[in-house]
Amino acid sequence: MTFNLKTKLAAAALASAAIAAPVLAQSEAPALPGQVDVSRVAAGSYAADPMHTLVGFRLNHFGFNDYFGIFGGVTGQLQIDPADLSAARVDVTIPVADVTVAASELKDHLLRPGADGAKPDFFGPAPSAARFTSTGVTVTGDTMANITGNLTLNGVTRPVVIAAEFTGAGANPMSQAETIGFEGRAAIKRSDFGIDTFVPMVSDEVILDITAAFEKQ
Repeated sequence: MTFNLKTKLAAAALASAAIAAPVLAQSEAPALPGQVDVSRVAAGSYAADPMHTLVGFRLNHFGFNDYFGIFGGVTGQLQIDPADLSAARVDVTIPVADVTVAASELKDHLLRPGADGAKPDFFGPAPSAARFTSTGVTVTGDTMANITGNLTLNGVTRPVVIAAEFTGAGANPMSQAETIGFEGRAAIKRSDFGIDTFVPMVSDEVILDITAAFEKQ
């Protein structure tokens, strides 16, 4: 009798699992449109999606903590061929005047003119857009590469290296455009670009965190 009871319980458990399996399968989240799959990347020209391409900046304040902000509305072009990634080229423009920070007082300071005709502490009231133009790409892994290029900021051009990672490719369900995404990080010294107010109390090194989406043209 014990054997029969155990057998019946096991059979009931299997039956319950069989019934539940389709329900569980239906409840699984659908696959995201963008996947980390290089085979999805088509060669050609892409334009930056300004609504979803951002450059964040982070620097230390008096040794107490870091503060950060964002530049959005990034525009530009990417030329890429997955068969020859070393030949990829990117050229983007970042509207510095549209800087976003949490405190309005800080934004006012970033865009404030210099006192009595002196140079501004930071960007000034009518800063030119920044621009990054790549000069070379070195593949460092299956989805990683170092992008070398020139960054022009505050009227000064300096070399910069972006450690970039491919983060997804696929069709955008809203626009149907073939889209590829990347994230990247770079470190610059703001004094190299003539923005040296309060160095070193406010750190000279600035970390740039980049997230970018490009749509095929």
